[in-house]
Amino acid sequence: GLLYLDFQRLCSPWVILNDAGGAFAMGAIGGGTWHFIKGARNSPYGERFRGGLNSMRSRGPIVGGNFAVWGSMFSTFECVLKGVRQKEDPWNSIGSGAITGGLLAARGGWRAASVSAVFGGVLLALIEGVGIAMSRAFAQQPPALAPPPPAQ
Repeated sequence: GLLYLDFQRLCSPWVILNDAGGAFAMGAIGGGTWHFIKGARNSPYGERFRGGLNSMRSRGPIVGGNFAVWGSMFSTFECVLKGVRQKEDPWNSIGSGAITGGLLAARGGWRAASVSAVFGGVLLALIEGVGIAMSRAFAQQPPALAPPPPAQ
């Protein structure tokens, strides 16, 4: 039915690839900017611009790649949770953040994975909470149906 078609549209390999690309772009731009400033500050006077460019070129794509891995894993787990739960609510994002955080830290052992999973879930819960609060704050208030009665 319609739910299945809507689910197919929202969760496909193209959506996951698009999310990975968007995450790469954010990470590459943000990481490139960060490493340009860091490279410029750590370079000797007269070589600051060149040092910033070299640092940006070498580290920016690495940060972008890390963001892309996180974004693609998050998007994949969100699609899996939508399919398993047959619901689309904030719990999917919170669970996806927890699973992604835990799996990315799994090489460090159970303790590191658990801490990262909790951190990922809490971070996504905060993001979802802010999103809900903003949508409620900026929602249009329904107009009054009738003016108040005159005072006697």
